[in-house]
Amino acid sequence: MRFRHRRPKDQAGFSLIEVLLGIALIGVAVLGLAQMFLLGVWNNRRADLISNGTFLAQQQLDYLRTLTPVELSALPDIQDEQLDLNSDGTYDCRRITTIDRALNFYRVLVFPPSKLNESQSVLIASPGSHLVAAQVGTVINR
Repeated sequence: MRFRHRRPKDQAGFSLIEVLLGIALIGVAVLGLAQMFLLGVWNNRRADLISNGTFLAQQQLDYLRTLTPVELSALPDIQDEQLDLNSDGTYDCRRITTIDRALNFYRVLVFPPSKLNESQSVLIASPGSHLVAAQVGTVINR
């Protein structure tokens, strides 16, 4: 006696090929989402750097505005500071303040920590090509 296994015509379920194809499609979609996630993290980090840099530059200019003419004239033409914002022992940014005494123009540049060891003159000459986080300037005339 022979036994024949017949599949019912309305049998439910997926074949192995359908399952593998579905897994492959989901894998491709997850890779795309992971890339978008990393891009979002990078954009948020850059926005945080720009926001903090602008705040630090504006803070420096506000401080300079409080000084008397004698105190302003005693300042060096270039002030270069490495700032540890959260007191964790690691420098978080570099702030360079330049003064053009002929025009009474004060410029503050804030750079990320990756530029801590970069030459001061190179950063001042071309801040845009060195990932400047903030570049703020003003005239203080007394």
